[in-house]
Amino acid sequence: MADVKTGVNPLFLREEELRQGMELLFYAYRDFTAEPDAILGKIGLGRAHHRVIYFIGRNPAITVTELLSILRITKQSLSRVLSELVRSGFVTQRPGVRDRRQRLLELTEKGVDLERQLSESQRQRIAKAYRKAGAVAVEGFREVMLGIIDDEDRPKFTAKLDRAALKR
Repeated sequence: MADVKTGVNPLFLREEELRQGMELLFYAYRDFTAEPDAILGKIGLGRAHHRVIYFIGRNPAITVTELLSILRITKQSLSRVLSELVRSGFVTQRPGVRDRRQRLLELTEKGVDLERQLSESQRQRIAKAYRKAGAVAVEGFREVMLGIIDDEDRPKFTAKLDRAALKR
């Protein structure tokens, strides 16, 4: 039954539909990470390494502080993962230009190659789902995901879409 004022059907807010949404997120994450996990496992790395590689690749010259803010992990956890990635030749760090205490992180060629390998199956999976669902569903999905993430992170995505639209 639709709400007379809004025309919205609240049946999707029932407990079963909410639980199904939660389960779909769990299953999607499991399947979304399976192939990259297998690649990482062969070289002795894990999901934490993948997240660090991904966000450094998306944000060249990102500072450690900015990366900590995105990942919301402890400095100790990031330090361990970052040390392994630097030692393995996937990431470089250099001092900041204005503040020499800052560490700017970038992927090496080896890191760029690994990021591409890890992301390829994920890009294909998302592209296939987007094509199948269509533009209206993709926008609905985007709205749902924006609704799930914390308020402070939402502007990051609207700003990225605004910049992408300007490039077209």
